[in-house]
Amino acid sequence: MRVNHSVNGHGLSLILMTRFLHILLALCLLLSFGVSAQAQTKKVNKYASIIIDADSLEILHARNIDGARFPASLTKMMTLYLVFDALERGELRLDEKLAVSARASRTPPVRLGLRAGQTITVEDAIMALTVRSANDAASVLAERLGGSEDEFANLMSAKAKSLGMQSSVFQNPHGLPNPGQTTTARDMAKLAESLLRTHKKYYGYFSQESFTYKGRTYNNHNTLLGSVDGVDGFKTGFTNASGYNLVISAKRDERRIIAVVLGGASGKSRDKHMADLIERGFDVIGQKDRAPSQMVSADEVQRSIRTVQPVPSNKIQAYTLRASQNTQQTSVHIVQGAGTLSVAKYAPRSWAVQIGAYHSALQAQAANHLVQTDAQLPLADAAPHVIPVARQNGFIYRARLGGLSHDAALKVCAALAQRRQPCLVISPN
Repeated sequence: MRVNHSVNGHGLSLILMTRFLHILLALCLLLSFGVSAQAQTKKVNKYASIIIDADSLEILHARNIDGARFPASLTKMMTLYLVFDALERGELRLDEKLAVSARASRTPPVRLGLRAGQTITVEDAIMALTVRSANDAASVLAERLGGSEDEFANLMSAKAKSLGMQSSVFQNPHGLPNPGQTTTARDMAKLAESLLRTHKKYYGYFSQESFTYKGRTYNNHNTLLGSVDGVDGFKTGFTNASGYNLVISAKRDERRIIAVVLGGASGKSRDKHMADLIERGFDVIGQKDRAPSQMVSADEVQRSIRTVQPVPSNKIQAYTLRASQNTQQTSVHIVQGAGTLSVAKYAPRSWAVQIGAYHSALQAQAANHLVQTDAQLPLADAAPHVIPVARQNGFIYRARLGGLSHDAALKVCAALAQRRQPCLVISPN
């Protein structure tokens, strides 16, 4: 009996040990799966994209446009913005020779190979950034204008805020990895649009397909230059953390778009995706110009306003680049009465919601009325506004309801979103 008990006890121990090992293996597999899924999620979350009409600032396509992303070498667009500002102020000259510090010469690749004690002209440094994406040249420019990279980064962040880039922070002038240096697709589109508008005379530097320095020729990383119809400039970027980034501008038939792709899986796939977005952007602009009564966005999202009576359906499925923050807009035309225009101030001290953009003032007024009189929405005391936005072929009219608290605006948009109706929360100036 004792022998039997001993054998049975030993067998029970083996069974318990086996079960324990099975449980431990299952937990390890589950943990491994969770880590793998998390890694995949992080990879997916790098992606964001936007297309805008550079004339009207309408957003024609949007994906994750306000999600924080790493800019990588797109950072150099802001560095160059400050360089162009300095040239316009007379603080810099294109032929000025800049000294290369020991610190700048040690900047990690991609580099131009500058050595401490050398000099480089401002114009060569600009070309080094736009074509070669040279980090050492970016450091030289930053030290010249800011005294140090850290001080220059402060100037970059301040400039970003002044341009309405509310979600961008810069820590260095070149885009090398820094966890505190982040931006969004919307902000990069704002930067590109402002570069085009404010520093148009320098835009040609972004169009150069090659650059020769000290006998060596470098080709532009933006391979869409010269290969996709209309593409004439802007910048690429890549780090392991950011993925493959690209900002482009393209012009066809006197119409211009700006497009941003962040977090591409590879340079080749990013470029192909960008080429597709360019075609989609020009296609939707063409549809608007040819048949303004049948508007769709580049995303081909069909939405309808909840109505109690029929209203015209030719709603523009787009909103503006600056709509979410309403920055730098203090005076606009307001529609009053039966579509007559007058100049008025639109600088709200309270929150508002934008419910759509239309081809006529009467349609926008009707949309405001239908939403405001909806008993399920807290809009009885809201102030309706219809705001024209000039386009090359006429106006579009934004329908907005103002005089709201932040909580009320959020609740209205949340309720409309459940009905699949577009809605934007507009902050006070």
